[in-house]
Amino acid sequence: MSHGFDPAGLARIGPALESFVARGELAGVVTLVSRAGDVVQAEEIGWSDLESRTPMSADTLFRIASMSKPITSVAALMLMEEGKIALSDPIARWIPELAELQVLIDPAGPLDRTVPARRAITVEDLLTHRSGIAYAPFSEGPIKPAYEQALGDPGMNRMSVDAWLAALGGLPLAYQPGERFHYGHSTDVLGFLIGRIEGKPFRQVLLERIFGPLGMNDTDFWLPPEKRVRLASLYAYEETSGSLAKVATEMYDEPPAYTPGGGGLISSAPDYHRFARMLLGEGQFSGVRLLQPATVRLMRQNRLTPAQRQVPFAGMDLWSKSGFGLGVSIAEDLTDNPYACGAQGSMTWPGVFGTWWQADPVNDLVLIYLIQHQVPVSAASGSTIATGQGAAGRRALPVFQQGVYGALSSRTRASAE
Repeated sequence: MSHGFDPAGLARIGPALESFVARGELAGVVTLVSRAGDVVQAEEIGWSDLESRTPMSADTLFRIASMSKPITSVAALMLMEEGKIALSDPIARWIPELAELQVLIDPAGPLDRTVPARRAITVEDLLTHRSGIAYAPFSEGPIKPAYEQALGDPGMNRMSVDAWLAALGGLPLAYQPGERFHYGHSTDVLGFLIGRIEGKPFRQVLLERIFGPLGMNDTDFWLPPEKRVRLASLYAYEETSGSLAKVATEMYDEPPAYTPGGGGLISSAPDYHRFARMLLGEGQFSGVRLLQPATVRLMRQNRLTPAQRQVPFAGMDLWSKSGFGLGVSIAEDLTDNPYACGAQGSMTWPGVFGTWWQADPVNDLVLIYLIQHQVPVSAASGSTIATGQGAAGRRALPVFQQGVYGALSSRTRASAE
């Protein structure tokens, strides 16, 4: 046994993942697993670019999409510890564009059928996606094209922060603040709020306060030209050919003004490992403390009400056995739970391009799984994202998860629990 793992069990993970690449279901994958801070499994499988046959490497860069959200949430909690914000603070104090908002009577109904918001959006609402702010892809009815037209691409556009917030303020909320978990631009707004409080671009705040101190030197909203050869290409299943096709993506020539903390970061497995280890270290990594232990424990406590947990997330029954805290979901009941693995209290939040991570405090484990596989997203697309045609590459994730935990000795798991 090595760190409580069966080496033969860990060795089976790579070939199992390679089969997805060999069948043309996945271009490539990078994995990393650590226990007590020591890497016990790492694989670079397949290709970061199929056309040029560029192999995946340990430092391949990935668009981590919504894996950006936990990072932005940590930045907000750092300001909370410093007394600059409180969870109950109304965000209109810093973002007047989002004061006196209107709310749709029917979230899929006409945009002119609204009522005033019953209360202001708070910092906690942003951290828990209960602000009523939507995403176009997760919306139905007229609000969907209204978001697309007013705000542009959620991950990349060339608007200024002020112009983007003003455009958002001109749209009605989908739900009353605090009413329900509704996935949307809340974390993007949180990042811009942080920038206004600190009096500097949000990107600069992250560079100075998180990425620099933790040594996350490859994580940023902007990829300079000299690093672009390391960026994995994005692929999607093409119906006509029945195979993967490269998705054309745009790159910034200079650091952008629009830096969406909900989904705009590029990172690598080693970099995100440092962030996840910081959370397992209750706010500290390699002698650098970002948060106090009590704040990390607060982050890991479910904040959804029983009624809110009954509402499906993108068609998935996500909240019946998993909770949502301050920027992360938390595994609670592992029995017959297809959306969680490992142990109670494990933290995660994935990215739409198939990137996934988990910090498991019971077993002192970090698992990281990075691919670049685009699938259609809609208000009820959860099952398709997980198992549908063209999303076969996503089925590699549970193979990885089960392989890791299957290789962990039952005696070790029992002592950890």
